Amino acid sequence: MAGVLSSAAGFVDAVGFIHLGGYFVSFMSGNSTRAGAALAEGNPRGFVLAMGLVAAFTVGVISASILRRLVPSRKRMWVLLYVTAALGFAVVLFDLDAAVWLAPPAMALAMGAENVIFERDGEVSIGLTYMTGTLVKMGQQMAAALTGGNRLGWVRYLFLWLSLTLGSIVGGFAYFALNLNALWISVAIFLVVLPVNARSRAPEGVRPKS
Repeated sequence: MAGVLSSAAGFVDAVGFIHLGGYFVSFMSGNSTRAGAALAEGNPRGFVLAMGLVAAFTVGVISASILRRLVPSRKRMWVLLYVTAALGFAVVLFDLDAAVWLAPPAMALAMGAENVIFERDGEVSIGLTYMTGTLVKMGQQMAAALTGGNRLGWVRYLFLWLSLTLGSIVGGFAYFALNLNALWISVAIFLVVLPVNARSRAPEGVRPKS
């Protein structure tokens, strides 16, 4: 499920990146760099856009975290529903041509919320929309494998990275075919994941014993 959700994140980020001309809806390190570069170049619009996306992403994390604390059970399901609704809201804004400028912030909010889906002891256990930490862990596990450690520990991290990358490739082609209506595909992915999560018996919010 993490792989599918990471693919969806890559899909949405590629759609947003092309639509915004080089700004991200899930990769906030990139937006922070873009904000600094825009300021140095005397581009206040680019600075406001980048920082606005960072703010929307952060609001998504905060609101989804609060949601997890408020609901008594099925916490992951409620966050999945929240992300799905935010993405649907973004594409509806585009389709209705009403406050279209709010669509990218809604996408960023959804991506921030997505990172709260897998949480243990109040901490994100699997980052779904960013891969820098994942690649670092993969490299560490590869080093361990080369020096006599677990030979396959790096595979899970490679899988997550490939999932996001493949999702971004599909998202890019989908955008050129459908514009922001391509987001309906990501909404469909989350709707498919919902019943899969409902059948899952994995405990939520508790770190497994080693």
